[in-house]
Amino acid sequence: MTLTLAIPSKGRLQEQAAEWFADAGLALKKTSGARGYRATLAGLPDIDVRLLSASEIAASLVAGDVHLGITGEDLIRETAPELAASVALIHALGFGYANVVVAVPQAWIDISTMADLDDVCAAFAHRHRRRLRIATKYVHLTRAFFAHAGISDYRIVESAGATEGAPTAGSAEAIVDITTTGATLAANGLKTLEDGTILESQAQLAASLTADWDASERGAARALLVRLGARERAKASHVLRVRLGKDAERRIAQAKVTMLSRGGEEYSLLCPRERLMEAVAVLGAATVHDVDYVFDGADILDEKLARALLLKGTSA
Repeated sequence: MTLTLAIPSKGRLQEQAAEWFADAGLALKKTSGARGYRATLAGLPDIDVRLLSASEIAASLVAGDVHLGITGEDLIRETAPELAASVALIHALGFGYANVVVAVPQAWIDISTMADLDDVCAAFAHRHRRRLRIATKYVHLTRAFFAHAGISDYRIVESAGATEGAPTAGSAEAIVDITTTGATLAANGLKTLEDGTILESQAQLAASLTADWDASERGAARALLVRLGARERAKASHVLRVRLGKDAERRIAQAKVTMLSRGGEEYSLLCPRERLMEAVAVLGAATVHDVDYVFDGADILDEKLARALLLKGTSA
């Protein structure tokens, strides 16, 4: 069997996903021309790359139609309210940032929190004999967030178009939508509630827990994830070359670094970038190197997939 990987079929998210793979030496190439919906990853012939819309990827992960996929966390969590039962988030990719937020008209000058909105909902229901309408594409996320806030006097109007225009069009009083800068909301006379951020989303590499995972598919996934994980560790780390004496073990532990290799008193140590200055202060004179990959047996991404499959009861 072949491992199936889904990535966005167009737009900035596809470009960023392709750049992420290319950064790990995995060139993405479409197999059916510029408009094709299949692709390959250089050097990994056992992986079938499908180009789908971001929402289709989320649905395919939940249904088990693909093994791995890259899409927004917002879409995954909306499609899979019981996330742990169907999808494992393997790695946050650091692009595709956007927040799912509750937004109300700027004219509601005294409304700035979810508690304020609760009061408005109750007053609206009393005055108009109907519930305040919330337009959104994020039905499950909205219901869960409003339930947590203790708000019940509202009803959801599912949005099929530009959600931010619903209050102006008169089809809803408030909205739940995704935003990056807030500019579109402001242009439509809306503001985000102070505590109305439902989810801080970004693109995720995710794995389906409902897909069929046999030995060949796990092997293909391991080959991919080990390489991607080695690249991610390299980007987040420095390699330090240091000379240490008899107290080497104590100083390495104190510096919170990992030993990669040793030759006599010469050590190669892996240091998180954010701890570089603290580590050098403990270890003393050091030569700092950047590396392209860190293959040291700590296969962080593949281990995460293996744990998720094990917990689900699927072959790891």
